Amino acid sequence: MKTPSIIQLLEKAIASRLALMDSNHESAFRLFNGFAEGCPDLVVDVYGHTLLIHNYADRPEQGAWLVQEAQQFLTASLPWLRAGIVKTRNGATHEDKCGQLLFGTELDRKVKEHGVWYAINLTLNRDSSLYLDTRNLRKWLIENLKDKSVLNTFAYTGGFGVAALKGGASHVVQIDLNREFLNLAKDSYSLNGFPIKKGNFISRDFFEQVGNMKREHKFFDCVIIDPPFFSSTARGKVDQENGIARLINKVRPLINNGGTLIAVNNALYVSGKEYIQTLEGLCQDGYLRVKEIIPVPEDFTGYDRVGRPITDPGPFNHSTKIVVLGVKKKQVSF
Repeated sequence: MKTPSIIQLLEKAIASRLALMDSNHESAFRLFNGFAEGCPDLVVDVYGHTLLIHNYADRPEQGAWLVQEAQQFLTASLPWLRAGIVKTRNGATHEDKCGQLLFGTELDRKVKEHGVWYAINLTLNRDSSLYLDTRNLRKWLIENLKDKSVLNTFAYTGGFGVAALKGGASHVVQIDLNREFLNLAKDSYSLNGFPIKKGNFISRDFFEQVGNMKREHKFFDCVIIDPPFFSSTARGKVDQENGIARLINKVRPLINNGGTLIAVNNALYVSGKEYIQTLEGLCQDGYLRVKEIIPVPEDFTGYDRVGRPITDPGPFNHSTKIVVLGVKKKQVSF
């Protein structure tokens, strides 16, 4: 069987995602997941009127022609695109990895999702400042946290906290070690008319701040933990492959009885079965229970997927594994 060309693959991708293209072009979505849709060297996202192409080729120069073909085809097929950048995973410079301009002059600085504005900075780092694989989780937060207090750890640019506030959360605290990331969260607050209170944005090490909150007897109705794959500071180590149970146990004491713990694991080499087994092990004491699995949106996972993932994500639909856990305090029953 003849291998489809990149143009044929992109034509199919566009047809599959027409429903995601709002008339004002304010939304963000994955236009093409090459890993699952037949071209693993290329991934394409759309943020508003901005095209974001990821060159994942082991040798960037080999992926450059794919980037060029994709740019030419997509700008002709989607004439409302105003600007475009390419992020080169194995690029030689920091700028290559964070994004080089392909066309246009001004990148979009905000997108709208489920009625919420999110400030974005597409060249902030290797990522794109708003993760598209957790769109359904942001929707869940809007729908389920009215009048709840929320702690968003490893907050990055604060999207989960913004969603919680849109849903009527009474109080949201955002923690991230990087102050620049939290400044973008404040921009999202401004876009939505949410008040910015200095004490709700804490630029501090996760382990240090969680320890402080325990000593201060601060509690929340919902704690979100979406750590990076791996990081290490003087206060502790984050390791999603081997240490997710430790991180969950760190935050459990901060959660009110009957509250919620949302645990996200995006480690590619941790299978869905392994992650569920880890959580079930934590649930054996009777004070945690798995309530819900939140799927990754289909535009992100890919339509009509080909090949097999590196590890089996089942019962999840992607290596980004999102679980909602119920929390019970001792001597009180559900």
